[in-house]
Amino acid sequence: MKALLRHSFMRQWAADWSPLRGRAFRLYFSGQAVSLLGTWMQITAQSWVVWELSHSMRAQGIVALLGAVPLVLLAPWAGAAADRFDRRKLLIVAQVAAMGLAFALALLVQTGLIQLWHVYGLSLLLGVVAAVEMPAQQAFIGDLVGMAEIRKALALNGIIVQLGRTVGPALAGWAIAHIGIAEAFWVNGVSFLAVIASLLAIRVVTSERVVSADDRPGGFDEAVRYLLAQPRLLDLLAFTTLASFFVLSNLTIYPALATVVLGGDSRTLGWLLGASGIGALIGSVLVTHLSRALPRVGWALVGCSIWAGAMILCNSFSRTLPTAMACIVATGLTVPFIFTTANGLTQMLAPPQMRGRLLSILLMVGFGLQPIAAIGVGWIGDRFGASQALFFNGCCLVLGGAAMAVRHGLLTWQVGNGTPSVAHQDEPLPAQV
Repeated sequence: MKALLRHSFMRQWAADWSPLRGRAFRLYFSGQAVSLLGTWMQITAQSWVVWELSHSMRAQGIVALLGAVPLVLLAPWAGAAADRFDRRKLLIVAQVAAMGLAFALALLVQTGLIQLWHVYGLSLLLGVVAAVEMPAQQAFIGDLVGMAEIRKALALNGIIVQLGRTVGPALAGWAIAHIGIAEAFWVNGVSFLAVIASLLAIRVVTSERVVSADDRPGGFDEAVRYLLAQPRLLDLLAFTTLASFFVLSNLTIYPALATVVLGGDSRTLGWLLGASGIGALIGSVLVTHLSRALPRVGWALVGCSIWAGAMILCNSFSRTLPTAMACIVATGLTVPFIFTTANGLTQMLAPPQMRGRLLSILLMVGFGLQPIAAIGVGWIGDRFGASQALFFNGCCLVLGGAAMAVRHGLLTWQVGNGTPSVAHQDEPLPAQV
């Protein structure tokens, strides 16, 4: 029986990699793997630059806010553009623009001219690029693999994101200490060439997109009305918001945690961010697979939220680097499941012609408003300390996860192995999809 169970698990785990059988997804997956490594090097290096220039967690929050404001303001246009235009071409333009901004930041740091307002301005411009790119990028993955494989493909995409989070910060910390901080930004700029090349090599993409007169900024209202009529889509949006507000905002606290609480330097920050990536990588590979096999997705989402909050609470009491890293790894175990489940089920439940707009709402509320929480947490950290800010985040996440458990129909909601059928616009989602 043990051998049979082990064989069954290995077969199921191997099936999770089935999207890589397609040439188009393999090309995009490979390019993203290289680009994301550079992206996380830049995130770490930029966080250190802001800390060196300001020694303020509030400044870290402002940088995050400026990078996310365009996600809120441009969401109606970005979602409509992802539904109406060629997503591959949109992504190529966005990658070229992001590469130029990375080179501009590298040049400012290299010449010693960098000032805090430079980082603010470049973060705002990069946010504009991300606002256009993110809905198109998430929907583009569905174009490459189809709705039957979308959750698997998003989980694989999550794996390379977490690999970047694991290796990138450690490389950035080493580069800052031994070579120079500008090199991290130069490497990120060059890494965009990999994903641009992969997009140019992809010629034929399977797309369920239907162009209509509603694929315009005004069509965003239709997507909002559709979302408000679907209780399960609202639940997915709420879980994404909880994880984004009270887990991702911890990145604002980590520079102070590394230096003030743990008495370290840039390498300590790299270890903390790397630990976050390790936990999320393990979660993407194992926890996401195991949780996806659970029929009651509501229970899994509630449990993952409460677990992450409890681990953040434990981290608020840590005073040594190994303890902090262990808590951060434990926090990251369940967070990828929340994000990939919300993203994947949103795409599966969305009408094909509305997928880009619904994803833009998910990104706008879940991630675009997150820096507001980051600024608030940064203010708590500046006033009371980094540990107290972590304690606040942990309490909010635990209480939020517990509150979601009382949502009508959530704990009985079941998701089968097949592709869920799309609900009609005027019909609520059934308890079992």
